[in-house]
Amino acid sequence: MQDLIIRSSAVVTLLLGLSVGVIGQHAGGEGTVTMVLTGDSIITRRLSVYSEPEYLSMIDLIRNADVAFTNLEVLLHDYEPYPMHSSGGTWMRADPEMVDELVWAGFDLVSLANNHTGDFGVHGMRLTRHYVEEAGLVHAGVGESLPEAREAKFLETAQARIALVAVASTFTDHSAAGRTRGDIPARPGLSPLRYRSNRVVLPEHLEVLRSALKEIGQRVPETGDRLRVFGTTLQAGEEPGTWTVADERDMEEIAAVVSNASRLADYTILSFHSHEGGRGRNTPADFLVEFAHAMIDAGADMLVGHGPHVLKGIEIYKGRPIFYSLGDFMFQNETLQRLPGESYDLGANAGVADFNDRRYNNDRSGFPARRQIWESVIAVPEWEQGELASLKLYPITLGFGESRTVRGRPLLADRELGEKIINDLIEASAPFGTRIEFRDGTGIVLIDRGDRQ
Repeated sequence: MQDLIIRSSAVVTLLLGLSVGVIGQHAGGEGTVTMVLTGDSIITRRLSVYSEPEYLSMIDLIRNADVAFTNLEVLLHDYEPYPMHSSGGTWMRADPEMVDELVWAGFDLVSLANNHTGDFGVHGMRLTRHYVEEAGLVHAGVGESLPEAREAKFLETAQARIALVAVASTFTDHSAAGRTRGDIPARPGLSPLRYRSNRVVLPEHLEVLRSALKEIGQRVPETGDRLRVFGTTLQAGEEPGTWTVADERDMEEIAAVVSNASRLADYTILSFHSHEGGRGRNTPADFLVEFAHAMIDAGADMLVGHGPHVLKGIEIYKGRPIFYSLGDFMFQNETLQRLPGESYDLGANAGVADFNDRRYNNDRSGFPARRQIWESVIAVPEWEQGELASLKLYPITLGFGESRTVRGRPLLADRELGEKIINDLIEASAPFGTRIEFRDGTGIVLIDRGDRQ
């Protein structure tokens, strides 16, 4: 009997030990983590009412990921706040219920830092943040002060802990969050990434300008290959153009946040909203390349860009992907409910449709006439043991050439259009040495496992 008790105790102890061992095992980012990354979401209409196969397949793609991100480029409120004197281009606003549509689609993370953050002032920003939090989405990029706007936010999943940091380089001046010394409150707003522009001019043109400035009484250096003129730096060079440099203090502060976040999470995503471009619309600005590399050096695992409403190239830097712009995911900017009175300037009876007709010359110019605006990809990186294992690009169409009541909602593109979209991205990514192939309707980024250094 005593032997039986001893043997039974041993079995119980073994089972408890096995149970504790199983329960005590955590993923901790050591397994496979699949992410979905998208660009701008300007959502003003419901998503959950549609049933096209290519649409529902896209929704399943988002829902089946462990983590799904988008940039929420619209404010959520019932017109309680008044519009500010300037906007990010249009005063963006949607019904608060639209955030539930994002949850329905499968999103977990959103950035709130973009050029529309301040369209309806601090009140509009706070209401948007409230509805996003109420829906259970993790957000980053805004706060009651600059330190709060800068800070990382975290998503807990069974597979890994994900950090999100969000900034914007394109914003209205009143949107940027500020600091306090304790004597007056800080200014609420977004986390800014500022930069300065320098212009390259031919040496002979610089000398002509130097002489002209002297003639009007301006004090300028007698010699040298650089002039500071009316707030702009002019640099002599053989190829005229503009080059930009990121603000050192902003870089330092954001890098510190990223470094800390990377030591508190398994993966760190940095979102940046930027309309600024390089020599072409599909080329990133110099300061963004500088910034992206510095953030990966600081510990970020990927950077997700958006803002210019077109796709830009992909770079794999030290084994980490940089999406300089994922373009649009949803672009429903034409179906806003209202606009401030000064927007119309068309008479007392004018409405949003009249504003659209004038703004886009009855769809003959602007966004409706540009195909690139309505073509994009959903990026799906897959991580294993903390390393980038694969990166797929699913081409989507937002309905170029369709009516205002249709265009702006994404669908998976058919094979012909999908190949065209991926080929455009191949061309935009080539300067970074990134190799992409089109296979079975999908773009596949070829990853060199030796890239990580």
